[in-house]
Amino acid sequence: MSATHFDQALPRLPLASAIALVAATLAMVTAVRLGAPTQPGASAVPAAVVSRDLRFVDRPGGDIDVVEAATGKRIEVLHAGADGFVRATLRTLAHERLQRGIGPDRPFRLSVRANGGLMLEDPATGRQLELEAYGSTNAAKFVTLLVAKREQPH
Repeated sequence: MSATHFDQALPRLPLASAIALVAATLAMVTAVRLGAPTQPGASAVPAAVVSRDLRFVDRPGGDIDVVEAATGKRIEVLHAGADGFVRATLRTLAHERLQRGIGPDRPFRLSVRANGGLMLEDPATGRQLELEAYGSTNAAKFVTLLVAKREQPH
């Protein structure tokens, strides 16, 4: 049986070049995905146009008071068994605070960015969540918290 062209070794230089190209591409994609600014001093997050600092206070029975941090006044109540996305998001952020030894007294910041994005930030940990990434229905409840009127003193 004679040898075919498939049995021959690949040329080393083109193979090494192809591997280097793939590695460089992966490195660049990773840098962009991790939020590395493209220019020195450039911010990866657009500036806030509107923002509100909020605290979330657990109540007996599983309800959560949403309190405007600046005034201490309640703007909304998240009832037990409802608002699942908001509650799950807050639980995730609270768990991260707990792991770092940070208490619940520091507010979260909810904001609309210059690019129209809705962001929930935890200034205590530096964590930022782009809420529209979870779908418009899930983000809509956070929009209501951003524009809600004050109900009563907490």
